Amino acid sequence: MKVISKNEILAVLKKSDYDELIENQEAGFVAYSEGKTCIPEVGHLYFDQPPGDCHIKYGYIKGETTFSIKVSTGFYENYLTGLPNGNGLTLVFSQNTGALEAILLDEGHLTDLRTAIAGAISAKYLAPKKLTCIGVVGTGAQARLQLEWLSYVTGCQKAMISGRNPERVSRFCQEVAIPLEAVSAQSTSELAQSCELIVCCTASKNPVLFAKDIRPGTHIIAVGADGNGKQELEPEIINRADICTVDSLSQCLLYGDSSYSNRNKADFIELGEIIKSPSLGRTSDSQITLSDLTGVAVQDIQVAQYVIGKISAHSLL
Repeated sequence: MKVISKNEILAVLKKSDYDELIENQEAGFVAYSEGKTCIPEVGHLYFDQPPGDCHIKYGYIKGETTFSIKVSTGFYENYLTGLPNGNGLTLVFSQNTGALEAILLDEGHLTDLRTAIAGAISAKYLAPKKLTCIGVVGTGAQARLQLEWLSYVTGCQKAMISGRNPERVSRFCQEVAIPLEAVSAQSTSELAQSCELIVCCTASKNPVLFAKDIRPGTHIIAVGADGNGKQELEPEIINRADICTVDSLSQCLLYGDSSYSNRNKADFIELGEIIKSPSLGRTSDSQITLSDLTGVAVQDIQVAQYVIGKISAHSLL
């Protein structure tokens, strides 16, 4: 059994791996939508003082050699004391013997990474071709990764940032200014009216984006509502979207932003279905499209296998 630290993980993940990582995650989404996985219901723990949550996501891909258990936490006032809001690890076991093969002590980085890649995959298939500005609602670690990956897949180098704390928004814009051009938004309304691609990555319990502000042709990615009580989008956005994709239909209807909408269950498309059949995605630049991403265990399974493979290739195991 091997213990792999965050530093070891960071050492083997390079920008030259981005395309492989996208393919790795796409394969997981397709396997999930094709019913080739065993993914039980997510385990949740919620905390009030201080506010936080813990998610346990686990499962396996049929025919593969391992299964994984991922534990991730989010304590949203940690930044006040200089600590990262997220943490976590992944346990990788043999499907043949049940033996523990590896512990990935990634401190939540792999959860952040695979979530950002999911956003990038969503944009790859659904964002409009004419893209002048990426809107980011949120200023945390996930907001930074989403912007990095969205700019990578779209080529757009201009961003507008919105957040509750003006000082954090200003600092965020300064820190991502090279190579991006990032400006502050006075409100999410201004952001929505200025951007064709919007990603919401907050732990909000009330909508931060509203239907009245969404322009035709916008693609929206919501990644924050990953547990009970969280909500980033006004339900009318989902009701009105021309195409609404979800990473997991069962999860999104249970506690994602989609769970607040009146949209018919049959009108949702899983991201894995779009990846397998891109013709199901955007067909015109005037469509409003949306992805509700709650985070699926298959993403953790896939990224863990990728990291273990990279470390093995670098002779570190």
